[in-house]
Amino acid sequence: MWISDRWQDYELLDCSGGERLERWGEQILIRPDPQVIWNTPRLDPRWDRADARYHRSSSGGGQWDRHTLPESWPVRYGSLTFQVRPMNFKHTGLFPEQAVNWDYIMAKISGAEREISVLNLFGYTGAATVAAAKAGARVCHVDAAKGMVAWGKENAERSGVRDRPIRWIVDDCARFVEREIRRGRRYDALIMDPPSYGRGPGGEVWKLEQNLWDFLCLTAGVLTAEPLFVLINSYTTGLSASTIGYAAERVFTRKFGGHSESRELGLPVTDSGLALPCGASCRWEMG
Repeated sequence: MWISDRWQDYELLDCSGGERLERWGEQILIRPDPQVIWNTPRLDPRWDRADARYHRSSSGGGQWDRHTLPESWPVRYGSLTFQVRPMNFKHTGLFPEQAVNWDYIMAKISGAEREISVLNLFGYTGAATVAAAKAGARVCHVDAAKGMVAWGKENAERSGVRDRPIRWIVDDCARFVEREIRRGRRYDALIMDPPSYGRGPGGEVWKLEQNLWDFLCLTAGVLTAEPLFVLINSYTTGLSASTIGYAAERVFTRKFGGHSESRELGLPVTDSGLALPCGASCRWEMG
């Protein structure tokens, strides 16, 4: 497991009964998590005085029960700064378990000793984009949601990379990649965080288990002859880290050589000293 254990502004305090108790800067949040199947005693007093709690609805979705929570606030990770805010479906605009991947991205780019161009697909609010730009890469950030791209620009500004060479694209990721291939534009590194389920601009249905293979085959065509790395993230419970790694081997290793490594992502839990699983990642790289 790759564990994001270098945070100062985020802490997973405890988890029990299908919920997480988290510290985001100075704010204490309670959010549901289906991985938390145990029901252990809640000894941390902050369970009873959280700043906000997300309640799921029996009819789907849910809502935040706010007490003293601001609309948004910054959290920092090393040299990076992100603006977080409570959103629908329990999210805050940032996945703290991805910090270990931000470290990986920055280390690979900084150590490349050449200019690196990065394509970040399903870029969301831009954490990986900001990390890559901070390390000196040229980045193309693509997401179909205009609001997420705007949020990414805000995070870039807060992290001091707004003036770096970042292209912000609002588009369907597959269609954008197809056009980039036709235009002859290639990238040295590829980051993707495809959703479990979604709909394209023409109403097309995306299901990760059904569409990931074809999408990986497509994206292999937008890479340079000697790519630096490919990073694939998944929060789909039906796809294990090993499954994603197998697919990456069949696509990227077969075409370019190199190798891949796949693991679960995790966050350390202060109360238990254990690590909570939070999705999976595959890292493919040359060499």
